[in-house]
Parts: sequence; structure tokens; C-alpha cells
Amino acid sequence: MTEQSLQKATGANGQGKSGSGMDRKIAKPSLAWKKYSIAFIVLAALAYVAYLQFSGNSGKAIKVDSQRIAISAVSSGIFEDFIPIRARVTPAKTVYLDAIEGGRVERILVEDGTSLKAGDLIVELSNASLQLSVLGNEARVAEQLNNMRSIELSLEQNRLQHKRNLADINYQIKLLTRQLSREDELLKTGAVSASAYADTADTLAWYKERKILTLESQASDKALQESQLAFLKDTAVRLESNLAISRQNLANMNVRAPVDGKLSGFDFEVGQSIDKGERLGQIDTPNDFKLTALIDEFYLSRVDIDQQASFEEYQLSVSKIYPQVANGQFEVDLKFTDQQPNGIRRGQTVQTKLTLGDASPALLIPNGAFYQDTGGNWIFVVTPDETEAVRRPVRLGRRNSRFIEVLDGLEEGERVVTSPYTSYQDMQRLKLN
Repeated sequence: MTEQSLQKATGANGQGKSGSGMDRKIAKPSLAWKKYSIAFIVLAALAYVAYLQFSGNSGKAIKVDSQRIAISAVSSGIFEDFIPIRARVTPAKTVYLDAIEGGRVERILVEDGTSLKAGDLIVELSNASLQLSVLGNEARVAEQLNNMRSIELSLEQNRLQHKRNLADINYQIKLLTRQLSREDELLKTGAVSASAYADTADTLAWYKERKILTLESQASDKALQESQLAFLKDTAVRLESNLAISRQNLANMNVRAPVDGKLSGFDFEVGQSIDKGERLGQIDTPNDFKLTALIDEFYLSRVDIDQQASFEEYQLSVSKIYPQVANGQFEVDLKFTDQQPNGIRRGQTVQTKLTLGDASPALLIPNGAFYQDTGGNWIFVVTPDETEAVRRPVRLGRRNSRFIEVLDGLEEGERVVTSPYTSYQDMQRLKLN
């Protein structure tokens, strides 16, 4: 340190003044710049919020190449309420062949796929136990019918016996009445004794009493005979019916075609054993078809019997609905109402339209994959300057394979994104390049 600096530090008298360098007054910096900084930050934040509110572009955003998404216009038109279904051509009527009684295959007369006429013999079966059972049943029925004939004969003989007894009683009454009349004249002259006259009168009274009892017995026996005969006739009818069924079961061992048609599902060999009730095959009606289709269970409540459908220019109607749901689908049968097309064949698949409701004017947007991602609750709407697509809640109604009905949230002429939203589920805006 130099001498001059030392002198300044120690003072003029050579003695230092304690704290003289630190007691100096320090000027405080101005707070104006802090106020301006805070005001600037607040104004900037308010301006940013106002910008977001003014532009309506709050939330997450992502840049999207407009060439890679589908943009469609909202338009007015006629909404046709239908769903396309893939239907399969099947026979309109199928008759199944089941073995009424089990047996052994003795002879096969036709092959699978053969066109048959009603009554054509298909296969012959044999069943020894059934044959013996039918023979025993025939013997029992014949015995019971013979017993009934004997009872009927006995009842008829009893009826005839009553008639003979009544005829004899009437004859005796007639004779005794004439005799009593003659003896009455002779009794006055004394030619006949009073005791003889009394005997004749008693005998006539006895025959009259006997006639009354015979008539009562005849009436009682007649009522009983009529009820017994009615019961016996009914029993005879039932026995003969049972016998006819047994004989028919035996005749069914020769399997015949019940209707005209084509045999299918028939695959048996001679000597093969067939169980009772086993499926032998089926006969499909020739040149008479229906359509069978699977429909999404979502439409189960909207499909009903006689609902209309169309295949090309041919009209159909729903003839049967199967309520069982499998793999999210249920099955329906469609029959041709007027005429069926020529050239269709069993197993062929055709595209069919099933009408669910009447056509009506509506605001429409093209059907797209976005519906599966949003459930029809919201959609991206392109801004007028076409620089962005903004998420907007909407309410959509019916839909078919081409269009979706707009109920609320969109105006005619607006443009919307209808391609899949898989990558945009959490986004509020799509920035279009």
C-alpha cells in the first residue's frame, strides 16, 4: 500500500476513524421496473386467455395431413332406413328322415343327391324283435276282439229272451182275459163254481204283475246293454288303432320319400345298425328357396315378422326370427313374396337390403369409421378457413351403410372429418397442413 493511500485511510492526524467507510448512505433502487414487469406478465396472460377464448381452440392439438383424412360435407337429403345383410340361399322347406324304429340296413335303393318323388323307396330295414312284437300284438288284439264279440252275442241273446218272455206273458193275459169273461157269464147261471172263477182271476192278476216286472227288467237291461255296447265299440276301435300303429311301424322299416325333392345327408351301408330316432337324411324341396341371414344383435328390437327386404328387383319379407343370439348376431329367414330369381342355387350368398323404416327427409353425413370411435357423440368440424378441425359434440340418429342421420349439432354445408379417430381420441383440435 502506498503512503498516500495509507494516509487517506488513517486520516489527517494519522489515526483511523472506525467504520468511516461503511457508514456511507446507500441509495435504494426504484421499484417501478418491478411494477411494470408484473403488469406486463398479467396483460400477456390475459391476452393469451382472450386469444384462446376468441379462437375456440383450447385443449390439445395435433398436426394432421389433410390428404390422409376423409373430409365430408353435411347435406340435406332423403334418409333410407335400411341395413345391408349378407344372406345365404337355402331350401324353402326341408323334411327330415328319422328312423321311427331301429334296425339293420338290408337294402339301399338310392344314393345321396338323388331327386325323389313322394313314395319312392329309399332304404329297407329289418328288426326281428319288432316283427315278433307286432305278431304278438295282433294275437292279443284278436283275442280281445273275440271276447267282445262273445259278450255282444250274450247281450243280444238276453235281449231276445226278454222279448220272448214278454210275448208269452201277453199271450197268457189275452187268454185269461177271455176265459175270465166267459166264466163271469157262466158264474151267473151256476155252470162255474166261484172257486174256479177266483182261480182264473188270480192267475190273470199274476201274469199282469209279471208283465210289469218283465218290462222293468227289460228297460234296465236295455240301458245297461247300450252302455256296455258303446264301451265295447270304443275299446274295439282303440285296439284296432293300436294294431294299425304297430303294423305301420313295421311298414316304416321300409323308408320312403314323404315329399318330392332332393335327398341329402344320406350316408349308410348295407348291414349297418341304425338306432331308433337316428337321422337318416333330409329331403329339400326342389326349385323353392328362401334366404337365411345373420344380423347384428343391435337391430334385434327393430326386426319383426313380415318386414320387407329386397334382393336386386325381387321383394322378400321376414318369415321367421330366431331369438337365440350367438357371437353378437341373430338369424332370420326371408321368403320371396312374388317370384324368386332364376338360376339361384343352394348355398349361394347374395347381398340383400332389409328395410327398417320409412324414408324421410333428414340432414345427412356420410357413414364413416369415426362412428365406432366416438359412438356418435362428437365429431371434428372443419373451420371456415380450413386450417383446423375442432371437436364438437353432436347428436346422431339412424344410420345405414351410406349415411348417418344428424339430429343436432351440425348445419348444412359444414364439413366434418369422417375417417377413423383412433389417433385423435384425446385431441380437441386437428391442425390441417
